[in-house]
Amino acid sequence: MKKRIFAALSAMLMLLALAGCGAKQVDYDATCTISISCATILNNMDKCDEAKRALIPADGTILAASTVTFSPGESVFDVLQRVCRERKIPMEFSWTPIYNSAYIEGIYNLYEFDVGDGSGWMYKVNDWFPNYGCSRYQVQQGDVICWVYTCDLGYDVGGGYAAG
Repeated sequence: MKKRIFAALSAMLMLLALAGCGAKQVDYDATCTISISCATILNNMDKCDEAKRALIPADGTILAASTVTFSPGESVFDVLQRVCRERKIPMEFSWTPIYNSAYIEGIYNLYEFDVGDGSGWMYKVNDWFPNYGCSRYQVQQGDVICWVYTCDLGYDVGGGYAAG
């Protein structure tokens, strides 16, 4: 009788252990700050696609600085994608093989070239504009990530040519 109980308990423990193997557990144990701004458009409304003008928040803030969690190894892109999904902020990207990174085409339905030839999304971390794609920048504890819309190839946001 003891052998049957032991065998049954062993089988149950084995099943419980196996049941958890397929579930992906994500531990978010570090924090960073992320914000999304299109404030530069406010000074360039004359260049802004007329159909997009109603989208621009009065202060240019799409997402105020927010502290979020992330897991070791996550990239700036991973954090942006998750935050946009969780907060229902539209975001579109494409994969760029030559740079081995995601390219952010649009956030909040604001896309590259909506405010002229030199417009689009850029990111900076701790006030530095990396010269590589957002999928390749691994977030570190305490990083401050800012997504900004530029209307002048980055010169209007402090990340002009070769700022990285």
